[in-house]
Amino acid sequence: MRIVFMGTPEFAVQSLKALIEMDDVEVVGVFTQPDRPVGRGHKVEITPVKREAEANNIPVFQFERVRKQEGLDAMRALKPDIVVTAAFGQILSKKLLEVPRLGTVNVHASLLPKHRGSAPINWAIIQGESVTGITTMLTDVGLDTGDMLLKREIEIGENETAGQLTERLSHVGAELLKETLPAYWQGKITPIPQKEEEMTYDPMLSKELGKIDWTKSADEIDCLVRGVNPWPGAFSKMNGDVIKVWLTKKCERTTEEAPGTVIAASAREGLIVATGCGETIEIIEMQAPNAKRMTAKAYLSGKKLGARFDEE
Repeated sequence: MRIVFMGTPEFAVQSLKALIEMDDVEVVGVFTQPDRPVGRGHKVEITPVKREAEANNIPVFQFERVRKQEGLDAMRALKPDIVVTAAFGQILSKKLLEVPRLGTVNVHASLLPKHRGSAPINWAIIQGESVTGITTMLTDVGLDTGDMLLKREIEIGENETAGQLTERLSHVGAELLKETLPAYWQGKITPIPQKEEEMTYDPMLSKELGKIDWTKSADEIDCLVRGVNPWPGAFSKMNGDVIKVWLTKKCERTTEEAPGTVIAASAREGLIVATGCGETIEIIEMQAPNAKRMTAKAYLSGKKLGARFDEE
């Protein structure tokens, strides 16, 4: 079975590895996003999927817009039986989808039809859900609207971040892909249409999404902090400085102080901040400008009580 794989981030690497390991599968090409400059030094880094493909001597194709003719020509030349996608990062055209003989199978990190979109893992945590999973599906011209093949459900850990959940789901997705493909090409799976009335769609992540609204409940703030870790990261301002908040924990303590007010800041008590509904939350790990991540106790020990995270 000739397979073309399309994926970009670390999440997709495990699915590519699964294909490489499968009997009766030949990965004849890998499409991934162009290499981008990252970090303060703007050093160009190759994508994780490209790194894995090159390590296995698989031809790599990178197009700014795979929908254009050069992308279509490259796909046609590979003559795939099936295209497999996992977090590729571009929407495929109808012409591209018509190339593989048996269609395109996508590994999507949610229990469809919930959490369509490019950031389902993040939004499942942000919205306080306790379960999520992987859906293998047939790709059509819509955004995550195709018929479903198989699903695998897992629980979201109470303190799990988006980064940690992404790592777990990457392995779940790889295993489900190995189960899906043979059954699909042997005609043992009946694709199931999604119920549009149960559909939810999540917007793309933005840096502004990470801004903490201290009037929210402690649970909502904790879900946000975990859901945007590692990117874009939760943040707030104190005395004009942008403080990144990496890890929090809801406290039993209640308060009448205004949301955002620091009500405890010591090595003994930790850094405790007032939130909405008279609740409080402890900041466990944070990062000041031009500094490394550190425990809040280490950073704010001895700070005055009554200091406040800015609302603007």
